Amino acid sequence: MELYHSNMSVCAQKVRLVLREKKLTPVEHHLNLRSGDQTRPEYLRLNPNGVVPTLVVDGQPIVESTVICEYLDDSYPDPPLRPRDPMVRAAMRLWAMVPDTSLHSACLVISFAIAYRHQMLALPQEEINRQLAEKPDPTNREYQRQTIVHGIDAPCVADSIRVYDRVLTRMSKQLEVSPWLAGDQYSLADTALLPYVSRLEDLNLSWLWDGNRVSIGRWLNRAKGRANYGGIADYRDEAYVELMKRSGSEAGAKIKAILIQR
Repeated sequence: MELYHSNMSVCAQKVRLVLREKKLTPVEHHLNLRSGDQTRPEYLRLNPNGVVPTLVVDGQPIVESTVICEYLDDSYPDPPLRPRDPMVRAAMRLWAMVPDTSLHSACLVISFAIAYRHQMLALPQEEINRQLAEKPDPTNREYQRQTIVHGIDAPCVADSIRVYDRVLTRMSKQLEVSPWLAGDQYSLADTALLPYVSRLEDLNLSWLWDGNRVSIGRWLNRAKGRANYGGIADYRDEAYVELMKRSGSEAGAKIKAILIQR
């Protein structure tokens, strides 16, 4: 088993949480996303979408983090990460779908608008153009172009912040009645959403749940106390985190203004 991933990628974090829960240790290949490793021809042969992670099992690549997590729970069912009760399992799947249907795109936009744009702007313009041109998804390509140029003022940012805000509200309501998103059992619902909440904390935006959504903070602390949280914590790039925290603090006032207007 081989894992192609990047240390701070939220999708890679999802998969590493599951791998740690299952006590699996694949051979790891780290891709530098700022250098465009994910768009190199040799990687695109494994993952034509040009994103991380990719899990390779017996020479066969598996792409899309949600699919990889389901594969791992199918193949290594102990400990289980899907509830046995069909109704609770359906609730788990709905939570696990949230990043794929809206939240992941919002996370990319916000992360680039606040922090990662500074890394891109440090590159020669020719390299920025090359990386943008090689992105297979035209929507993500345009969003990244906007956020690199305009930062938090990019047209796509306000909607992305509102998407995050709505998800946090839903999470808070559920976590007021159960310790985990799909009930009493830690599951793929939690591994799916945890990297996205952790990203907000890294961006110094934990104030989004410090007021009337404190159940999210309690959930986050419970998740951090689990051994598998090393799938996030052990891969932190402190230079990235320092940039995110500093830039997130600077963006806080504008984000609050956007939420007031919703």
